[in-house]
Amino acid sequence: MPDLIDKTSGDIPAQRSAAPESKPEKARSLGSDAWQELRRKPVFVLSALLILLLIVIAVAPGLFTSVDPRAGDLRTHFLTKPNYSHLFQGDWFGYDGQGRSIYARMIYGARASVVVGICVTAGVTLLGGFTGMMAGYFGGWVDALISRITDIFFGIPLLLGSLVILNAFTDRTVWSVVFALVALGWTQMTRVMRGSVITVKQADFVTAAKALGAGTSRILVKHILPNAIAPVIVVATIALGGYIATEATLSFLGIGLQDPTISWGIDINSAQKVIRTAPFALFFPAGMLSLTVLAFIMLGDAVRDALDPKLR
Repeated sequence: MPDLIDKTSGDIPAQRSAAPESKPEKARSLGSDAWQELRRKPVFVLSALLILLLIVIAVAPGLFTSVDPRAGDLRTHFLTKPNYSHLFQGDWFGYDGQGRSIYARMIYGARASVVVGICVTAGVTLLGGFTGMMAGYFGGWVDALISRITDIFFGIPLLLGSLVILNAFTDRTVWSVVFALVALGWTQMTRVMRGSVITVKQADFVTAAKALGAGTSRILVKHILPNAIAPVIVVATIALGGYIATEATLSFLGIGLQDPTISWGIDINSAQKVIRTAPFALFFPAGMLSLTVLAFIMLGDAVRDALDPKLR
């Protein structure tokens, strides 16, 4: 019996020393978890590729066509039907009522839509995020004042209010449209950020930061903002496609962008006059607009599912 005990007691330490030590796993942040989730979603990959292609087209349209989108030839190209065998050439999608290449105008029209969508989204996110963070964190009369101002602007329809604002501009460019949409579109971001900040500021780490003597600016930037920004990112991503559609609607109504600026909304407005004889003149710019808006909405839905643990 003693030999058995000695033998057993001698084997156990040897087995323990041979066992590999397990390394502790690194803690992953919400952003890394969301990225790992997004990479496995085909919807995200497809929408991201479409948006990337759209951005490349907007930045360097000359890579996709060498045709002047403003050059028209009514004598030879008036409502000429598409020639689908001429890929990436001027007559690929046909010519519009002024003898201009529809394909070239689709390519160059992406720039106005992308600039308006990105600039408006950035503007409303910065303005709405700041006002919402102030209202949610400080509360009291600050929250009451910002909330009442938000309610006033929220009661103005975006499209109708933009029509009124843009009427005050004699030269309606991309930046005037951006100003009109930002001036009326920040209210949604304010409400989203306010609710998120109210939830985050009650967390224990915020209370601990206050107890340790951290200043207000440090708490807002280091603790509140990183943990409250996720819902704002989701809303901004989805809203970007809506702003592109709003710009096209304003241009279609004749109150948005004007010539010589190239816009899908302007082309849709021009094509409605010849829709019976040349429906292709309306189909291609409208299809490009729909595909762009759909890509941003799909991207926003994928980001929402990845950032919200309840939806996983």
